[in-house]
Amino acid sequence: MSNKSRKNNYRVSSVDVARLAGVSQSAVSRCFTKGASISEKSKQKVLKAARELNYSPNIIARSLVKKATNIIGIVLTRYKSPFYSRVLGQFTRKIQAKGYNTLLMDIGNDETVDAVLSTALQYQVDGLIITSATLSSAMVEGCLTSQTPVILFNRYAMYNEVSAVYCDGMDGGRKAADQMIGRHNRFACIKGEEGSSTSRDRSQGFIQRLEENGISDCLYERGNYSYESGSAAADKLLSRKDRPDAIFCVSDLMALGAMDVARYKYGLEIPKDLSIMGFDNINMASWSAYNLSTVKQPVTKMVDSTLSQLFNEIENNEDHTIVRKIKTELVLRKSTRN
Repeated sequence: MSNKSRKNNYRVSSVDVARLAGVSQSAVSRCFTKGASISEKSKQKVLKAARELNYSPNIIARSLVKKATNIIGIVLTRYKSPFYSRVLGQFTRKIQAKGYNTLLMDIGNDETVDAVLSTALQYQVDGLIITSATLSSAMVEGCLTSQTPVILFNRYAMYNEVSAVYCDGMDGGRKAADQMIGRHNRFACIKGEEGSSTSRDRSQGFIQRLEENGISDCLYERGNYSYESGSAAADKLLSRKDRPDAIFCVSDLMALGAMDVARYKYGLEIPKDLSIMGFDNINMASWSAYNLSTVKQPVTKMVDSTLSQLFNEIENNEDHTIVRKIKTELVLRKSTRN
């Protein structure tokens, strides 16, 4: 190998920066460590030398020394969902503001989180946030054994073995039912995937509230939280002779699909012929083409609560499980009779 090739392949180290700046190697390390103590004079010397040498810190090497990667893993399924896109944006910005980086692991709807969680743990992430996915009991045990802080976002483990922050779906479903009871005669619910805690809570809250008011014949179909699945489910419901005049969908995206099928295939007027309510309060729900009534999830409060618990476990070695259930809010627009 030529001397020129060796020179081109040489990676500038913190030792080189320290030598040029006339400071110790530890001073270089402190300069690039958020919150570390270093004088302004030494800091400027290090930064000037780093610019001259085109130096950037070796994060992997630093993580080996510190025994921490400063990486937070985020595992989710519905990456393209408007709701989870918003959630992911908030998580990423706030994690970076704390001096950490994110490792995103996307799971297909036909996969379980177990398939990728072990991979995430191999990266030795400092903490894990699991959203829009369900943990098996075996994987719950694996998380506990790894001693990596794990927080479930917008879902929870059946027996609260893992810390979780989620909205009160049961209460949200009940609020949706209360808005529709007395204004309609035939009710239906478009649920999510079977086994999903969010779908179960939201639909149970809605149906149980109907039953408390003497309504026991609520129809239902299932979707997978997508616009297309909401369209298909609504098509099945509205093609019945006893079609509903009120539909509660456990996600806004399915509700938008249901609205379009009702209007453009069946020629129904909303809310004169049919009321539709969603859940999440995504941005599209407020568009004038939809004006969808919905149950609002307090995203910022949920994200902040999740990160507060996660960083508390990471930085203070807290290992006790905390489960926080956050109340929802009804947002009434023009897709329901008021």
